[in-house]
Amino acid sequence: MGRIAPSTVTLAVPDPDGQRIGSGAATLNAIHALAQYCEKVIPFENGGSCGDSAVSLMGKKHILLLHAGGDSKRVPWANPMGKVFLPLPYLAADDPDGPVPLLFDHILAIASCARQAFKNEGGIFTMTGDVLPCFDASTLILPPDASSIVTVPITLDIAANHGVIVASKTEILEESYTVNLVDNLLQKRSVEELVTNQAILDDGRALLDTGIIAVRGNAWVELVKLSCSCQPLISELLNSKKEMSLYEDLVAAWVPTKHDWLQHRPLGVELVSKLGKQTMFSYCAYSNISSGIQIGSQSIVVGINVPEDSDRMTDNSEKFMLPDCRYLWEVPLVGCTERVIVFCGIHDNPKNPLTRDGTFCGKPWEKVMNDLGIQENDLWCSTGSQEKCLWNAKLFPILSYFEMLSVGMWLMGLSDGRNQYFLPLWRNSQHVSLEELHRSIDFSKMCTWSSNHQADLAAGIAKACINYGMLGRNLSQLCEEILQKEISGVKICKDFLNLCQNSKILSKSWAYQVQVDLLRACGEETKACELEHKVWAAVADETASAVRYGFGEHILESSGSKSTSAYVNNNYDGSMDQSFCSRTAKVELPVRVDFVGGWSDTPPWSLERSGCVLNMAVCLEGSLPIGTIVETTNSSGVLINDDSGNELHIEELTLITSPFDGSDPFRLVKSALLIIDGDDSNENVARLVLVLEQLMGMGGGWQDQIGGLYPGIKFTASYPGIPLRLQVFPLVASPQLISELQQRLLVVFTGQVRLAHQVLQKVVLLYLRRDNLLVSSIKRITELSKIGREALMNCDVDKLGEILLEAWRLHQELDPYCSNEYVDKLFAFGDAYCSGYKLVGAGGGGFALLLAKDATCAKELRTMSEKNPEFDSVIYNWSVY
Repeated sequence: MGRIAPSTVTLAVPDPDGQRIGSGAATLNAIHALAQYCEKVIPFENGGSCGDSAVSLMGKKHILLLHAGGDSKRVPWANPMGKVFLPLPYLAADDPDGPVPLLFDHILAIASCARQAFKNEGGIFTMTGDVLPCFDASTLILPPDASSIVTVPITLDIAANHGVIVASKTEILEESYTVNLVDNLLQKRSVEELVTNQAILDDGRALLDTGIIAVRGNAWVELVKLSCSCQPLISELLNSKKEMSLYEDLVAAWVPTKHDWLQHRPLGVELVSKLGKQTMFSYCAYSNISSGIQIGSQSIVVGINVPEDSDRMTDNSEKFMLPDCRYLWEVPLVGCTERVIVFCGIHDNPKNPLTRDGTFCGKPWEKVMNDLGIQENDLWCSTGSQEKCLWNAKLFPILSYFEMLSVGMWLMGLSDGRNQYFLPLWRNSQHVSLEELHRSIDFSKMCTWSSNHQADLAAGIAKACINYGMLGRNLSQLCEEILQKEISGVKICKDFLNLCQNSKILSKSWAYQVQVDLLRACGEETKACELEHKVWAAVADETASAVRYGFGEHILESSGSKSTSAYVNNNYDGSMDQSFCSRTAKVELPVRVDFVGGWSDTPPWSLERSGCVLNMAVCLEGSLPIGTIVETTNSSGVLINDDSGNELHIEELTLITSPFDGSDPFRLVKSALLIIDGDDSNENVARLVLVLEQLMGMGGGWQDQIGGLYPGIKFTASYPGIPLRLQVFPLVASPQLISELQQRLLVVFTGQVRLAHQVLQKVVLLYLRRDNLLVSSIKRITELSKIGREALMNCDVDKLGEILLEAWRLHQELDPYCSNEYVDKLFAFGDAYCSGYKLVGAGGGGFALLLAKDATCAKELRTMSEKNPEFDSVIYNWSVY
């Protein structure tokens, strides 16, 4: 599903020979395996071995190590798929039509943000597959040449059952970070022991060990050295059948107070010798999380797909009910036609023995067996050394689906007085334990069922989209999900195609785009390409209609049907009046530079949602750079010429018809001749230019014309509807603000020529598909416009720099090709001098804004860039118009 980039090296490293060696030894073994892999792919210099050249190579790499093994005894319902691949539906809000996010996806996102903390040093970021990290990793701080552990404050009742970090009371204060040295490591200590070991914070909480460990710089190099020589150590563990923990043993090597204790642990002497000179810090992250079936509250249901005739229970009277605080999941087993339904209480610990606080569905085992009439030997073998617990209790029957539901309710204590019916049914069936389920899961069948279920859900959503006009859903992505259903996926898409063609609810542009996506899903690429031009024609038509009610049909109809009276004097009699007097009109305008808000002004977004843009009109080198001259002559027709020497004579204006060829140098003038109506007010011209860009096939929005027609800095908002409403809010800039901007803001022509419509069309296509990332990004851009307005009103130019940077990041999310190697190099060069930068408009080239940290930085940046032979950019002197 594209979760990991193809260029990323990904290895799955099991413990040797299938024998457990502990998470610490597994860490060393995984690093060693990666070094061996690199040795094969990238030969080491001078024929070196894994122990020498690997260190120099691996020491520069950024590595994510994810511990994802184990039996999941604490969360057995997660066992079939593996803890790290648990679905997290509540994270799907930003992309409801895509695959349900997994814990794995979330971990990758956290790790990618954390990479910034390593800066230019190599290192490893270790995480565990059974923890949901919820903190802002983009602010993570990792001291150089050291190990660090991420902690969170937690209440003592939870801390007593987990690992706790004792951090030094003295903070390490440096120029760019604040962290604490780790004084001690505690594992599952009582509250009294936490107090004795000074683990209690001032607010009464303790620092929980999250299992997230980072090693950077020299500390990472030493860890690589140890890993590359670890095989004899691991062999010793295998022979002795011992384990070495990451969180107790390996980490303890970086904490001096643990060295004496560690000397007596497996491989403890080697760990202290190799790693003991390095230090460990604690980084505290304050986490904030912000039919006939009845499901109780606080219950977790995973992978259940009850057949449609769920009313048909065993006794034809009861309906299935899951009590509060229960797990319910189902798995297919190898050699078994039915899925097995499994259940237990949320607070049950499957590892707790029968004789020591063991429970099932919250009740002690003795009461469970007494209530149900079950004997110990029904659940556990009388022979064997294993302790009797929920993990190895043969509790879950293999029956028909609805019999399993009924027996499940009985086992959970919801069928009082029915033992005479359910007990024989349960005893006569084959029943299995969680441990046996773990060894017998049919993963191939489980994946197929999951794909088909996801496809069915996507098909239901897609059908509702088409029938009821749910404009916020990404049908293209839904089709990808539907096509996972191998047998009927294409047929479903073809049925939707017929529905879509007859829909009267969808807008034309969206309906055409839906048809294009469905045709592609059905494998009919040729028909999809033929239909694409109708998408853009519909956008133009809808834009024209929104500009002025009923205007769209007038603009987009064939121009040949128009009367020439719109263009020439009705009294023209074929000969020029002898008293003819030539007249000339010259129009000059400033250019606009947009701080933030672009894309929210572009149809069809601006036709359906509100938009906001913050921009400024400027003169360059003391002049207005945009202009045109119109002159009347005593010859017929229209003569058009431009600065490049191109020339065109149009004898009859009725001959101008759209659409225009993309290479036509005069399509702008031709489009203007089609839409002129005599009203030269700024508001009308701004709306007409919006239509003009659609006729030209550019797909642009309203911010360019607003930026040039209205002087100074302004915040402009658009409100969807017929007609489209634009409201311009001039920003009354203080002399102090104007002076600071002119001293710090560099307006740079990058020398990179691009056509904005190439970028625009990609983004508009994504919006027509209702791509959720695009929608959320543009929503954020509109919010940044409002924040930017406030910043300028408060003369906070530094805040404007932050906004420019975030806006530029969002533009690159919308279209990765809006930048290029030259622009990236220019911005990297200016980064040390700037508080923010971005390309103006749609990107791809053209002009850039670089906001320096202060006037001195602006002068230095200007001088350095002009001297640098790598850049042929032009930095313009500018002034607010």
